[in-house]
Amino acid sequence: MSVAIVAVFWSQACPATAQQQPDQAAVIRSIDAAVQRRVEYVLGFTDIEHYAVFRGKDETHPVAEMTVKVTYKKEVGKSYEVQSQSGSTIVQHFGLRPLLENEKVVNLPGNVEHSWFDSANYEMKLKPGGARQFDGRDCYVLDVTPKRKAQNMIDGELWVDAKDGNIVKVDGVASKNPSPFAGMTHMMRQYTEIEGYPMATYARAESSSMLFGRTVVKIDYGEYHLQLAH
Repeated sequence: MSVAIVAVFWSQACPATAQQQPDQAAVIRSIDAAVQRRVEYVLGFTDIEHYAVFRGKDETHPVAEMTVKVTYKKEVGKSYEVQSQSGSTIVQHFGLRPLLENEKVVNLPGNVEHSWFDSANYEMKLKPGGARQFDGRDCYVLDVTPKRKAQNMIDGELWVDAKDGNIVKVDGVASKNPSPFAGMTHMMRQYTEIEGYPMATYARAESSSMLFGRTVVKIDYGEYHLQLAH
């Protein structure tokens, strides 16, 4: 058997060798670079966000819903315009409104950079096994641990596009509970690329509390319009 034939046979018999583990430091550098690209070039955007709140085991019939138009400006932060709302006024007032207000605070200049998914805010460790598929994209998966505890910081997994480091999905638990009466909050958010930059498309948060029991919040994002630097 010739050397060439042996080489072909070996490559077919052992396909795992084609998926070598990438260099962790290089992957983290690509993530940091992707974050900086988005910060530098996305000057602002508008989108439509639909919030739905579910209680108990029922994730079919929301107890409250709200649709808002979001405007983000890099030097200003986020603002919200409620377009419609329905269901429990208590959930709207004590659940959704504070959620929107918290997003405003998190996205203020001077605050927003502390929640970016980069190596300045997170310890990152590349999971073994090479690239994995998600939503038709080759992704690297990293274990991420926030360097500080906050409600919007996630301890879990970060999925990034293998070709450019853009965020694809984040999945984990909040590093800090929103109140001493609430249990662990599990959060997941998915992203797609719009004009080359990652923008959220869907999010889900599940928590429990002594007072309200199990609560699930689902958010759908769409109708993006980006303002980009040239």
